Amino acid sequence: MTQQTTFSLEPNPNALDAATRDALMRDPAFGRVFTDHMVTITWREGQGWQDAKVTARKPFSIDPACSVLHYGQEIFEGMKAYRGADGAVTLFRPLENARRFQASAKRMAMPALPESLFLEAIEQLVRIDQAWVPHGSGSLYLRPFMFANEVFLGIKPASEFIFCVIACPVGPYFKGGDKAVSVWVSENYTRAAPGGTGEAKCGGNYAGSLVAQNEATANGCDQVVFLDAAEHRWVEELGGMNIFFVMDDGTLVTPPLSGSILPGITRASVIELAREMGMVVEERRYSYPEWEADAKSGRLAEAFVCGTAATLVAIGEVRSARTRFAIGNGTAGNTVKVLRDRLVEIQRNQAAGPAGWVHHVAL
Repeated sequence: MTQQTTFSLEPNPNALDAATRDALMRDPAFGRVFTDHMVTITWREGQGWQDAKVTARKPFSIDPACSVLHYGQEIFEGMKAYRGADGAVTLFRPLENARRFQASAKRMAMPALPESLFLEAIEQLVRIDQAWVPHGSGSLYLRPFMFANEVFLGIKPASEFIFCVIACPVGPYFKGGDKAVSVWVSENYTRAAPGGTGEAKCGGNYAGSLVAQNEATANGCDQVVFLDAAEHRWVEELGGMNIFFVMDDGTLVTPPLSGSILPGITRASVIELAREMGMVVEERRYSYPEWEADAKSGRLAEAFVCGTAATLVAIGEVRSARTRFAIGNGTAGNTVKVLRDRLVEIQRNQAAGPAGWVHHVAL
């Protein structure tokens, strides 16, 4: 959008009535129930961002030669809106999502959406669909994404893109409350390599992880853990989450952002909160053999994963094709509980956090 940022508003004439909406929101499967509206903005080479709309949520009509279908120029974000006890709605560190969206766009040769326009698009959708923001422990999951819409067959960056935001009310990503998850360490597949797209939030990273996730599921595990592409030795991240290790002296260890790991906003928040609470945090490489040895010796007290969808979840058991071991007593430990409670209180505006972390949406 080059000269103005006015959004046209076309309310959904078939928006769900309150009773139907409330019934759907009682126990929604994650990512299955969607709100009434969506936001779209288009970008064209030489024209910039334009045609910002809030409309009824509806299918896209795209040409069979639409470039995203053939060359995968696509990026997305994941974030949440929270309902406070006073009814107010807040976002958690939305400008960090806007900045990561820009970084992903740069890596994928896509146009950068201005931070202010990204935030306004999010607020427009939350505002019109505010009734979909759950009370209590649920949240409204927001999915901003952008894809190449030019009709062509040829290897080059597209000249047309569509940015869109959709939303869905959600409960816990993993069922079972404080139940620790089991993870499968993939020694056959890698998620990303140095110089690749690992630090961009693009669909291809996730598509490439699915065969390994299927392997994890087939072996009775909840999630897959990937090792580095060069040596197949160093722990990197899960298919959609970052990972932390809690040593017996209270030190937190997490793999460094080497270019092949997604810079998680929850990850960064955990690091800052842990240090604020007096914990030592080390961003360093940690090998799978170390993980196993430390777990068996007791040097490793806890391990947990984190992300927008899951928040913080403990790891109870680790499996691979050649070994199997527990973390501590196989349940969530004190550190993950303390950090998760602190983070959730800030996200839900129940406690003060670092400046700028909570963004209030004017309803």
